[in-house]
Order: sequence, then C-alpha cells, then structure tokens
Amino acid sequence: MDLMMLTRVDVGAYLDPSVMTYAIQVVAGVVVAIGATAGILWRRAKRKMQDKLGIDENAKKEVEEDIEIKADKRA
Repeated sequence: MDLMMLTRVDVGAYLDPSVMTYAIQVVAGVVVAIGATAGILWRRAKRKMQDKLGIDENAKKEVEEDIEIKADKRA
C-alpha cells in the first residue's frame, strides 16, 4: 500500500475563496507590525549607543534663528 493512502483523511469542509484574502491581510499586517517594531527598537538602540559614545548627531547641523512675529497695532 502507498503511504498516501494510509495517511489520507477525507474532510467534508468548504473553504470560501475569500478566506485567502483574509489570510493575505493577516500576513501583511504581521509583516507591517514586525517592521514597525524593528524600526522602533533600532532607533532606541541607536540613540542609546550614541549617548554612550557621546555622539551628537545634530552637532554639525545649521540651525536658523527664531523669527519673531510682531502683532500689528492698527486696530
């Protein structure tokens, strides 16, 4: 006898074609959640390493001075 014949199980269930759509959405959601979590953890680890090593990522950036807006007193 064939091994497939011994392990064969008949199932009388019906799978709706829309089940595949839900499965794809679940997989996509898991991938997005893992990616977001990895990004957050990467930024936290990077910030901790920069703090421990004394690296300031904004040290060489130019910052514009604040612009002061005065109210018009014509009223």
